[in-house]
Amino acid sequence: MRHRKGGFKLGRNTSHRRALLRNLVTSIILNDRVHTTVTKAKATKPIVEKMITLGKDGTVHARRQALAYMMGPDSVDRLFNIVAPRYKTRNGGYSRIIRTGVRKGDASEMAFIELLDAEQELQAKADKREEARAKRREELQKQLEERGPGEDSNPSATS
Repeated sequence: MRHRKGGFKLGRNTSHRRALLRNLVTSIILNDRVHTTVTKAKATKPIVEKMITLGKDGTVHARRQALAYMMGPDSVDRLFNIVAPRYKTRNGGYSRIIRTGVRKGDASEMAFIELLDAEQELQAKADKREEARAKRREELQKQLEERGPGEDSNPSATS
């Protein structure tokens, strides 16, 4: 019986679970949004909120504590310079979990865990991706027009 044994085990041993949560927290700080299972999102949310609170503190000690948990100095720099100043006036509640349905392979409930007030950055990233796709499409169309209708599509096949 697991009476009074709180927390999420996630079907992993301690070191694996800690590594998983560290990676998720780092990815959320770097990308503002991560697609994962609902249980992992619920386990990650309090840790993300704690990291943002450390970022709001802004001291050297807080930076060292964040660096001890997160994977890499670039994520800590982003936390202290970009993410934490976003929430200067907010007292907690920096993230949300948005359920997205079930995964096709094993029917696990999936969700986005994302930082609040990051819509502008997420929209900018999406616009940049769309521009890159459009540019790639134009280049491909140009190559197809240059090739002409009579040429063989497979240059290695010889008759």
